[in-house]
Amino acid sequence: MLDSDLAALYGVSTARLNQQVRRNIERFPPDFMFTLNMEEHARLMLQIATSNTGRGGRRKLPLVFTEQGVAMLSSALNSRQSIQRKPKRRIGFQP
Repeated sequence: MLDSDLAALYGVSTARLNQQVRRNIERFPPDFMFTLNMEEHARLMLQIATSNTGRGGRRKLPLVFTEQGVAMLSSALNSRQSIQRKPKRRIGFQP
């Protein structure tokens, strides 16, 4: 999932989400999160019709989170939505 989508889900700004990721970067190894390259970002902009840079669009390449990264992200954020969306720990074996 893109950082902007997760920010909307958790009720925080994209800048705040990325700030918390940078402050807790040791929690996000490469298999939890990566940055789109320029070509991928250009294709994405064409598909979702985002605004151009200089007109309110993104100025940095977006972060993309894997399933494990999304779970880790909820522990790095302190918003009400992230607290409510934290995965519950399962105790014992469940077939």
